[in-house]
Amino acid sequence: MTRAELYQQIQLKKSFLCVGLDADIKRIPKHLLDTKDPIFEFNKQIIDATKDLCVAYKPNIAFYEALGATGWESLAKTLDYIPKEHFTIADAKRGDIGNTSSLYARAFFETMDFDSVTVAPYMGEDSVKPFLEFKDKWVILLALTSNKGSNDFQFTPQEGGMPLYEKVMRKAMTWGNPENLMFVVGATHPEKFTEIRAIAPDNFLLVPGVGAQGGDLQGVMNYGANNMGGLLINSSRGIIFAGDGEDFAEKSRAAAMKMQQGMAVKFT
Repeated sequence: MTRAELYQQIQLKKSFLCVGLDADIKRIPKHLLDTKDPIFEFNKQIIDATKDLCVAYKPNIAFYEALGATGWESLAKTLDYIPKEHFTIADAKRGDIGNTSSLYARAFFETMDFDSVTVAPYMGEDSVKPFLEFKDKWVILLALTSNKGSNDFQFTPQEGGMPLYEKVMRKAMTWGNPENLMFVVGATHPEKFTEIRAIAPDNFLLVPGVGAQGGDLQGVMNYGANNMGGLLINSSRGIIFAGDGEDFAEKSRAAAMKMQQGMAVKFT
């Protein structure tokens, strides 16, 4: 998917919403466990309930890998079920020496045909660039994450006092461009969005941490949006586990609609 196509969906739906499909077998409603493929059935109902409200879906690969071959099958069926106008993110956080990264890229971009994959930048340029070689595919690079441990390394001063996350962003922008490179920036750091937009004015940002982690939706939109939308705001647990009974999909829809309505004000 191209940047223009993604922006078109954002405008059409008045939404930056990305739904995280973190389908935890231990948390899905119990009545689904009697179905042939509980994970896929759960995802299918979530997608049916939210597809008109969101522009992207982000399966976290760990929840599927943990189930072995059956998990990969559920993931493939889920990806095939997601409507083609939605942007798809393999939240895999891959990144290794160049030849290995090339195989990770083939796995997610050719074998599974995701639009994007999250990539860890710690090993540097040769671990990231193989993902950038695919037409109309995206790297979503970890920059300033939403978890508590982000304070351990990401703010460490570099030369000139520049924090590590800023050095990562500036360096990565010499490898890719706004048509194929996004950054992960957590909503739990709202005070940093103005600075981040000064660093990367044109790139899309994938923003976790709104919802269960308590990030401020309005603050993210006010300081993180750009003239091409520029945001994919993710909610996983806050939407998909909004209910745990037979009406779970209805409750997920209500949670997604509440977020989308909060986003729609940006388009008035």
